[in-house]
Amino acid sequence: MSTAVIPSSPSIWAAVEAADGRRPRSLQTQLGASDTVCERRAAYILHGHPKTDTVFSRSAALGTMAHEGLTKAAKAEFGWLIERKVADPAIRGSIDIVQLDEATAKRLPARLRPKVTADVVTVEDIKTKTVWKWDDVLRYGPTEAELRQVHLYADLLRTEGFEDRTGQRVLARLGPVGVQQIRLRYVCRDNGDEHVYEIPFDPQRAEEARWWLTRVAETKSPEDGRRDFMGPNLDAVCDFCPFATACWGIPAPGRPAQTTLIHDDKDVEQALIDYVEAHKPFAEAKRVKDFARKKLDGSKAGRYGPNVLKWGGENPLEEPDLAKMIELFDDAGLKVPQTEDLARMVKILKAAGLPVPMRDTGRSSARTIRIVPYRE
Repeated sequence: MSTAVIPSSPSIWAAVEAADGRRPRSLQTQLGASDTVCERRAAYILHGHPKTDTVFSRSAALGTMAHEGLTKAAKAEFGWLIERKVADPAIRGSIDIVQLDEATAKRLPARLRPKVTADVVTVEDIKTKTVWKWDDVLRYGPTEAELRQVHLYADLLRTEGFEDRTGQRVLARLGPVGVQQIRLRYVCRDNGDEHVYEIPFDPQRAEEARWWLTRVAETKSPEDGRRDFMGPNLDAVCDFCPFATACWGIPAPGRPAQTTLIHDDKDVEQALIDYVEAHKPFAEAKRVKDFARKKLDGSKAGRYGPNVLKWGGENPLEEPDLAKMIELFDDAGLKVPQTEDLARMVKILKAAGLPVPMRDTGRSSARTIRIVPYRE
């Protein structure tokens, strides 16, 4: 019997990708609450369409691992219920954290009671974000899809209770649990910053989420579902969708996926109208933004109401010193290009492992502005 030969130092990502593919969530075929980000994707799952794309995001995998560590720590320290399953005939899900109030906690055996109770039963969903998305989290709060997902979790718990399955039979005997609060806890994967967003459970939002599911269930085929995003290379949701090819088709070589939506001159006409119409508010918004930027040019960095003004740039600019590079070429016995091509000379020096001499140009980089939301 032969054994597989692997490199002495294989990429750790090979192990992470394999483990990710074995996760119950990756193998689940029933529609889950976390699949409600896009109507078309949910329709593909609901209709049992085979996956057309094998996708693996290292960033998302890091988020998953951080997520698991965070919930396990919360369970160990606070005794909160983590990764608890809820389901009904239409949808299923795994709630990150359920924080029970004192009255509900007392209905459980002592070994299952939390060390820290909440004022009201709270359903919590943890979202890890990169630093590039962090300002959006602070400024704009949760997305509609994130609110829909967590309200579905809470609504399942309020109407069905915990799923009656191995590992949570005792919890299932509680029956429907009166969730009153929703919590979205955001954690930045890059620096560990934490931002908590809490709102009361909203029956209207839960009803809208159910209606969203009903609309998907009424589709005759996946293609009846609406695309909620603009496609590969425009939205990361599409870049890592297991149904991307089924949804967008295969474009001509070298063309973006969105070109598959153009079938005739009428489609071209509408796309041009969309382009022009979208440009109008964009152009006006840019004028307002440029005007505000010029007004701020003399302002000091610091907090102003809900925003923090920061300045950057204005750093000394350097460039390769041609005269010193020629001397260095002579000393090292390197052949100077017949035409003194700076880029090529820099490339030769780097290939030879030699430092590239630089000189100050007397100029500075442009002044840059950054505006971030104030956070206490």
